[in-house]
Amino acid sequence: MDTAIARPELLLVADAVAREKSIDREEVLEVIERAIQKAGRAKYGHEKDIRATIDRKTGDVRLSRWTQAVETVENEENQIPVAIARKFKPEIQVGEYIVDPLPPIDFGRIAAQTAKQVLVQGVREYERKRQYDDFKDRVGEVINGVVKRTEYGNLMVEIGRAEALLRRDELIGREAFRNGDRVRAYIYDVREEARGPQIFLSRTHPGFLAKLFAQEVPEIYDGIIEIKAVARDPGSRAKMAVISRDSSIDPVGACVGMRGSRVQAVVQELQGEKIDIIPWSPQAATFVVNALAPAEVTKVVMDEETGRVEVVVPDEQLSLAIGRRGQNVRLASQLTRWDIDILTEAEESERRQEEFRRRTGLFVDNLDVDDVIAGLLVAEGFTTLEELAYIPPDELADIEGFDETIAAELIRRAEESLVRRDTALNEKRIELGVTDDVAAFEALTPAMLVALGEKGVKTLDDLADLASDELVEIVGAEQMTEEAANDVIMAARAHWFEGEDAVAAEGAADEINEGGPVGESGSDESASDESASDESGEA
Repeated sequence: MDTAIARPELLLVADAVAREKSIDREEVLEVIERAIQKAGRAKYGHEKDIRATIDRKTGDVRLSRWTQAVETVENEENQIPVAIARKFKPEIQVGEYIVDPLPPIDFGRIAAQTAKQVLVQGVREYERKRQYDDFKDRVGEVINGVVKRTEYGNLMVEIGRAEALLRRDELIGREAFRNGDRVRAYIYDVREEARGPQIFLSRTHPGFLAKLFAQEVPEIYDGIIEIKAVARDPGSRAKMAVISRDSSIDPVGACVGMRGSRVQAVVQELQGEKIDIIPWSPQAATFVVNALAPAEVTKVVMDEETGRVEVVVPDEQLSLAIGRRGQNVRLASQLTRWDIDILTEAEESERRQEEFRRRTGLFVDNLDVDDVIAGLLVAEGFTTLEELAYIPPDELADIEGFDETIAAELIRRAEESLVRRDTALNEKRIELGVTDDVAAFEALTPAMLVALGEKGVKTLDDLADLASDELVEIVGAEQMTEEAANDVIMAARAHWFEGEDAVAAEGAADEINEGGPVGESGSDESASDESASDESGEA
């Protein structure tokens, strides 16, 4: 018996919703089917597997109950033993279904309201999914939208059929938008959340400035000029590093444009934000010098291990290099990703002289030499007694003014000074109570041991309780890396695990002595093996 009920109006509804919401017609019909089957479950039982189908051509609606054939019934509402199922359908296999047609239901007020809610919710979910699919791959684009409303200073921006959020802290400081205003912004994130897809916009993101230049400068859009880095103080100042793939094209000039036309278009969009366009360089020192423009730089000293760079500028250029409230050096640091320290020539000269006096005094005091010899050693690059003690004598003798005799004597005095220093430090270490177990670590120098003792780290357990960053802080980052500190701490903890191994071994021995897993026969066999071994040894 055909239990279908003709509802051609459902096809008209599906077509109308699909056109209005820009959703596929098939998806709308699937939502309607779910709405009808929910109403059917409300009538025949929520636990039953009730399914509805709509004929895509005629609109006929069929309702049916699906019962699965199984070996063991876990849910009597929608499962049936396969043996019983074969009485109704002899060829049925485990996992297949018996489909029973149901009479069409008459939608009452409650059932109709339930179906409507399911339909509305389903269409909303498809809309959200479509919005997320449309925008998930558009992160990094600049879009135009209209301010729809303002919530606590945050702007809700309408972008086509979707709605995006432009938060107050993503706006340039002096900006104020009202409802209906057009706004251009950068999509920096798209998230799929329970309340629907969330599209986040920004006008302060560095990528916004880069994309604006790509719209104004054809060479950037075509890939001839590449923007390598951007740093912004939104609404105030920005720095952008560019490089040209074509040696005949000046990247800075192309971005500035004829009489500054291109850069001015970006400046106006960013509310008067001043933009410094600088050439990018693969040489870090050159890049740092360019980034500090318009200040002049006379000297650059880089420390790659710490990621810091010292920049020396003329005295009259100091304020220009630092910038108002440190803005210039801060943006240069963000652009180059180096920590930049600014020194004047006078400060650098004074520090260099102080460093020379300190190192000269070290050699005068410890080697019992005059200022001339100590100065020669410092000028040749010696900074510590260890460097002098372990240098080959012939290399030291090659220094102008030295000979083999002087070289050998200086090395001898350096070695004796190191012995005296280490002896004094070792005595202080003992006085502080640092144990010999801790002193046995080759990675810990006598000076480090004294520093540990002064901080209360005296035993292996004290050392083992430290974290690697704590150990580095105590002994000094210039003396030990965090990786080396971690190795020392793990070695100090080794005795903890040795104790556990000993307990485990003792427990195993007790089991053997009690005749546990080995048993009498095992003991006899072991004894006979030992006897055979002894006899073999005597033979």
